[in-house]
Amino acid sequence: MKYQLLPTIEGEPQIFARIDGDGLCRLTCTAQHQPMLDDLSEGAELLDAEGNAMSAEQVDAFLQTLP
Repeated sequence: MKYQLLPTIEGEPQIFARIDGDGLCRLTCTAQHQPMLDDLSEGAELLDAEGNAMSAEQVDAFLQTLP
């Protein structure tokens, strides 16, 4: 399972798209979505808005910036 950052709109919360194993997005969520945070802490891949995989260190640093 992967989560991808979607492009942001100024003043709006960051939105993430969950990309399932078949490549389809069936869920979007904000950083407060606990299942996403659990998945990321268990090693789910996080992609930037361009679709590039973030390293574990980048994911950890990014998660620390979330409310």
